[in-house]
Amino acid sequence: MIQRSTLREQLADALREEILAGRLAPGGEFTVREIAEQYGVSATPVREALVDLSAQGLLEVEQHRGFRIRRFSLADFRYMIEAQTLVSDGILHGNPALSLREAVPEAFTSIRRRAAAARQAALAGDLDILVAYDLRFWRELDALLGNPHIGEFLDRLRVACWAFAVPHLRRQPTALAGRLWAGHLELADAVERRDTAEADRLLRAHRTHALALAVQLAD
Repeated sequence: MIQRSTLREQLADALREEILAGRLAPGGEFTVREIAEQYGVSATPVREALVDLSAQGLLEVEQHRGFRIRRFSLADFRYMIEAQTLVSDGILHGNPALSLREAVPEAFTSIRRRAAAARQAALAGDLDILVAYDLRFWRELDALLGNPHIGEFLDRLRVACWAFAVPHLRRQPTALAGRLWAGHLELADAVERRDTAEADRLLRAHRTHALALAVQLAD
């Protein structure tokens, strides 16, 4: 059940999860009233949550009709990967020693747990588990930089990338095992030992893999 203390955030989280799980398909339309009735809450927090998701790029506002789930194109995906590349390259160029402001041992312990779960899910082709742990892995890794603005920007891009990929991946669930990027643990290791060159190589491999898979999916 939705807890009424943080309805706006929890509704936004719940709807985002529905989109990333493929249960709310691209192009689907709905109104504030429909979502409010579905979750048994008032219209105000629903409207606020939908506005938040629109600001994040996941929804489009239909004038006098409600909201529509955004359909991301392959071109959108390429632009998002390009944006991630520019940010990552800027971070590594500006911080060649890979010094991390929030790098405490407990942080790496948690990151490695996320990495292990994401890797296992990727190798098994378990999309639901992969999406959840992949996003948590990157969020905790980005948090080591100590700059929340960079983390929020990258997280928004990664969520949108998954919103593009998930509908395509759902069409071939039996062929996912071993096709999804599984380098989470290797990247966590490289960052923990401050190996900038290896971290850069793995990040580039991740983006190359993502682009190649996106092209296959779109075709």
